[in-house]
Amino acid sequence: MSRVPSLSSPFLIGFEQIERALDRVAKAADGYPPYNIERLSADENNPERLRITLAVAGFTLEQLEVTVEEKELVIRGRQQDDKSRQYLHRGIAARQFQRTFVLADGMEVQKADLRNGLLSIDLARPEPARVIKTIQIAEHE
Repeated sequence: MSRVPSLSSPFLIGFEQIERALDRVAKAADGYPPYNIERLSADENNPERLRITLAVAGFTLEQLEVTVEEKELVIRGRQQDDKSRQYLHRGIAARQFQRTFVLADGMEVQKADLRNGLLSIDLARPEPARVIKTIQIAEHE
């Protein structure tokens, strides 16, 4: 079954990229690791920003990777099984994950911190510039 494009109106020209981004977001349905997104108010040192916090208990700094790849924030975690341990019960498995967030144009990652099993990533919220451009009309006789 093919999907009908939701942005196919003739008045929405050039929005194919947004539609592709919506498709990528819909595919990221895995719930691990859980996360929060919060808005942080502007203060004297920082503009208004967003903070994404992921619960990554059990992951070390070396096992985590935060990258920006073509307008997507990608967070990866990789754990290896410790072969020297012999478990009688294993309820905490070594896991891998990849969590992706699509970024708006101009959104920038400011910093990432790992503290008490929580990975926090701060993103600068861009101030939109109001651009008015006058188009000259050519007159042909």
